Amino acid sequence: MTIEAIWSEYQTGLKAFIRSKVSNPDDAEDLLQDILVKTYTSLSSLHERSKLKPWLFQIANNAIIDFYRRKRFDSNYSDEVGIELWLDEESPSVVQDLSKCILPFLHGLSESEAELLKAIEIDGVSQKDYAETHDINYSTLKSRLKKSRQNLMGLFNQCCKFSLDSQGNLLEYERRDGNCSKC
Repeated sequence: MTIEAIWSEYQTGLKAFIRSKVSNPDDAEDLLQDILVKTYTSLSSLHERSKLKPWLFQIANNAIIDFYRRKRFDSNYSDEVGIELWLDEESPSVVQDLSKCILPFLHGLSESEAELLKAIEIDGVSQKDYAETHDINYSTLKSRLKKSRQNLMGLFNQCCKFSLDSQGNLLEYERRDGNCSKC
């Protein structure tokens, strides 16, 4: 099967998949092009044509993961980095306002949750490296990380009411009356 035939058959589905994970249309287009190049250069490694679709979507999924990792590493590691858990490309004032809450809210979590989130989300330690360093089963770590993120988001929700668009991007927020003294 030629790259042209593969692309004509799967481009629309791949684009929809990427757009469901990446809110910025320009970033989604860039990722789609990266996936085309990766498909072209790696097509010879695909041995079973029946596995083409899952193979393509795995390439897409890996590209999306790499995109978010690059985005995190390319940004300046200040307090603003952690807020990217919930924000994509919102207005700078929203990011600046909410970034002030990250460290106080981290201190509101248990010591182990705060350490875990800071290491993985702010310092950029990979989940696998963290699990190995702390002698934690990888699946246990993923569960703890999910719970820690939920607890951190819970602290945000106690203080603020968020309005999100259909893709989960923050549109605006407003402080709840008197419920927040953390930031």
